[in-house]
Amino acid sequence: MNWMPVNTELAALVPMAMFIIVSSITPGPNNVMLAASGANFGYQRSVPHMLGISVGGAVMLLLVGAGLGKLFEQVPQLYVLLQWVGAVYLLWLAWKIAHSGRIQLAQASPKPLNFLQAAAFQWVNPKAWILSVGVIAAYTNPGNYWASLLLGAVTMLVVNYPCISVWTLFGAIIGGWLQSPRALQFFNWGMAGLLLLSLWPMLAGHL
Repeated sequence: MNWMPVNTELAALVPMAMFIIVSSITPGPNNVMLAASGANFGYQRSVPHMLGISVGGAVMLLLVGAGLGKLFEQVPQLYVLLQWVGAVYLLWLAWKIAHSGRIQLAQASPKPLNFLQAAAFQWVNPKAWILSVGVIAAYTNPGNYWASLLLGAVTMLVVNYPCISVWTLFGAIIGGWLQSPRALQFFNWGMAGLLLLSLWPMLAGHL
């Protein structure tokens, strides 16, 4: 029995996990939104948001690897359209974060992103595309492609969640200190500004 393909995937596992860790824990739209969610809603209410990011990212990696990426290569206009949809959505999210605040009345309180919203957001998140394409290009094995692609998706699912949790915990801790509505508002404005800055790489490519 030839164990070489299996050994090749295992040899790529550590560097691939490191790539996913760095990509997941560095600033980006997901993490900025999670910091704001942690500050405004707390860690527990933000769990569906985090699960949506991790599961949505793993599913995206599988689908892009299964051929959806080729479709965007053949029809690049679809990818450009997706980028602009993402930009508009990020602008709306930045506005929503900037105008959010801790409202005491439960019936008037805004809600954090749910699982499906967070999962769908990965398709218009430029950083999620970079992560998926990077894993496929650098860490899949042409000789055992589907096994290595599945390994990448599982690694994404396992590694991503604890990384993004750091940002939610940071927001929740900061939120505990931001007792005054004015201080919380300044924090939200800062998070909205960072979210807008995350648009720059995409906009620069079209200017």
